[in-house]
Amino acid sequence: MAWLPRVLLPIAVATIVATHPVVAAPASPTKIGAHIAKYDAAGKLLPWTPWVRALDLEMRFYATAPREHGYPVFVTTTFLDGNWHPIAARPDTIPATQNGMGIISYLKWRRFRGNRDPWLLATARSMGDYILDQDLTPDEGKYPRFPHSTGHRGQFPQPSDSGAQSDHPYEIQPDKGAIAGYALMLLGDATGHARYTDAALHIAVVLAANQQPGDATHSPWPFRADHRTGAARGDMSGDMVYPLRLYDGLIEHGHGEFKAPRDALWRWIKSVQIPSARGNGMAFAQFFEDHDNPANRTAWGPLNLARYLLEKKKALDPDWLADAGTLVMFVRREFTHVEGGVRVCHEQDEDHDAWGGINSTYGAVLAMYAKASHSPSLAAEARDALTFTQYAIDDHGRPMDLPKNQAIGGWQEDAHTDVVHNFVDAMDAYPAWER
Repeated sequence: MAWLPRVLLPIAVATIVATHPVVAAPASPTKIGAHIAKYDAAGKLLPWTPWVRALDLEMRFYATAPREHGYPVFVTTTFLDGNWHPIAARPDTIPATQNGMGIISYLKWRRFRGNRDPWLLATARSMGDYILDQDLTPDEGKYPRFPHSTGHRGQFPQPSDSGAQSDHPYEIQPDKGAIAGYALMLLGDATGHARYTDAALHIAVVLAANQQPGDATHSPWPFRADHRTGAARGDMSGDMVYPLRLYDGLIEHGHGEFKAPRDALWRWIKSVQIPSARGNGMAFAQFFEDHDNPANRTAWGPLNLARYLLEKKKALDPDWLADAGTLVMFVRREFTHVEGGVRVCHEQDEDHDAWGGINSTYGAVLAMYAKASHSPSLAAEARDALTFTQYAIDDHGRPMDLPKNQAIGGWQEDAHTDVVHNFVDAMDAYPAWER
């Protein structure tokens, strides 16, 4: 839709909706996550309790987390059951994504609740401190003092060869460092502590030193790189918006030295990545740490790029609404399906489950796009998707990563850290939804 004049946007939105007709509620009682699903007379999924109450329960549950090595256990450990016990079969961790998105979630929730709870900021600081004290590469090589994308539970600090899941032993993922760097920059703003801001600046310097122009088959950074030598693996990395966010934020802080790499990055996003969503979307291949198929497209990259367009509008892109629509339409076309009478979003070509992180991301970004494009039908779909994920929170505030598993806990970013901020974004767009 990036080529459409603004007057045709309502037609384009209607086309998006028409390609996925309204779905009906199941005829028999259905359990979604921790609860029996409730529907209204029109067959729309109802929250099991108001969104804000469920999220308050969840945040209070996470406030009770035991500490490991001085940090809340969900900061150090990716796989936990509903009683804070590590899942023995999964000692691997994803510290940069888990804690980077966690910082963003805790800062957004703190702002949403009126900046009243100091423990929320303290928890965000614990995540930032873990990244800086336990999760950096050595001060040498092509990516010095750079956040590890994967690691191992119980390692303080993570060793130089910490690579786990589909990372090789010495590999990092540049975009995950950018996620952590952007979160640390926000943490520095919230606390006034230069420790976090300086770390964000250093991460950006390392990214700029390793940035390439990019072309139709290569993003400006590879998906993976050996932090010692810079040897690349995976020509395309689908998340280029977090390096852009980091550059933009530091430029706003007065660091004009990032303007040239920032502009080069934006040119690639605008000329290569966004247009790819009108076709096969291969410029959005690869994001998740546990996959390494270079042809594996994901929904996470296009949705988070659409979110940034919807946040910054013309300050980022004169075609912001049309380009956001292109990205949303791509995700709806390629990565949505129906569960429990609700259109939900799955992660990637290789995983068709509506994990909490991606489905809440879809709901949030769709809500923001619906508000910008004045589409009640898309707003209703966005609300339903988020309500589906809300069913993953039980009566005690314990979330699950995948509602259909009906097992409390699991991946902590899918259960919690990459979920909460999405509800905040949606409620910022539609304040009535919090009730």
